[in-house]
Amino acid sequence: MFAYMNEVSQAEQDKIKKVIQELFRQTCILKIKYNPETLIAKDNEKYYICNKHREFIADYLEILGCELQHDSQEHIFRIVGEGVPVLRISLHTTKILLLLKLIYREKMLGEGLHASVTNLKEIRTYGANTGLLTGKFTTSEWSETLNLMKRHQILEIPGSVANVEDDTPLYIYSTINIYCPSREINDLIAQYKEETEEGERLENEGEEGIQTVMFD
Repeated sequence: MFAYMNEVSQAEQDKIKKVIQELFRQTCILKIKYNPETLIAKDNEKYYICNKHREFIADYLEILGCELQHDSQEHIFRIVGEGVPVLRISLHTTKILLLLKLIYREKMLGEGLHASVTNLKEIRTYGANTGLLTGKFTTSEWSETLNLMKRHQILEIPGSVANVEDDTPLYIYSTINIYCPSREINDLIAQYKEETEEGERLENEGEEGIQTVMFD
């Protein structure tokens, strides 16, 4: 297998190594990427490198306990398997993920580039309308969520996460379909809405109990 690397140029070897590193860092490689400042689409060279050397990369990853998968509809390469680091996300990040999927699904009924562009203000509005976001996220919670989604190429964010404001355009990539399949979205939203309402009820009861103790 490694004899294959000796048959390609040093420059090509370096590109293959960078593709493998990116797969482990981000789990996905997209065919089309968007300029974070202009949201203009352009081809992703790493996708074509992965496709060109697909067999070698797949064999190499298999040794590491991973499988290279290709979604021909979404034009995405991704790795799965025991060798892939487990992605652990918090409850608030999970809720934002569900809301992004809902926004993406509804907006893709439209046409053009801006069909899948959103912002924090719109996410909060969807959160309020679905009952998923009833409280206010802290700055650190938003930063954690946005950084994770930028890293795993769910969102394209212009500039630093720290500079994201309510009206900053956020491009939603089709990878949202991988992390949150359509068939599960309605059930998951209903489930988390119910859990959110139950949590608020218990919190309110707790506050009432504390007030009773304080004033009795």
